[in-house]
Amino acid sequence: MPALTDPTFAGTVVYVLDHTESGTLGVVLGRPSQVEIRDVLPGWCDLVVEPGVFHVGGPCETDTALCLAVAPGSGRGLRRVAGDVHLVDLDADPEELAGVVSGLRVFAGYAGWSSGQLAAEVAEGAWACVPGTAEDVLSVLAGPELWRRVMGRQTGRLAVLSTAPADPSVN
Repeated sequence: MPALTDPTFAGTVVYVLDHTESGTLGVVLGRPSQVEIRDVLPGWCDLVVEPGVFHVGGPCETDTALCLAVAPGSGRGLRRVAGDVHLVDLDADPEELAGVVSGLRVFAGYAGWSSGQLAAEVAEGAWACVPGTAEDVLSVLAGPELWRRVMGRQTGRLAVLSTAPADPSVN
């Protein structure tokens, strides 16, 4: 969004996992790292969609891992977030999820906001709140490409923003 100047989040899509009175937790989508899943969590590498690397989920607690999977139903080690998107318990047995999930992605760190912080940023025009999809979570698109795709499926002003240059001065 044009009002978002923080380079940590500029041109990103954040998938919100939890929003309560105490705050909001999400992960940045489409920000692959160079760290291979097989080098850190070898049991999970067969379930991870390409690229098989950790994605940078945000600036908070980057030494922790969160895992999102797409599954049409439920299963042991899965906690539904929305629709077919689930949080995965990485302490569970990955073999129990083979055939249950259609893919998963592992994130190093997360994005977090204290109580009222995200609402204030939305009111300032720094964020647009739009429905996310399971395809967004597993997308091979990165950074601004994913942002443009998500914004492009919106209507009105948000759809127009999907075609705007990153630097408005070159328009």
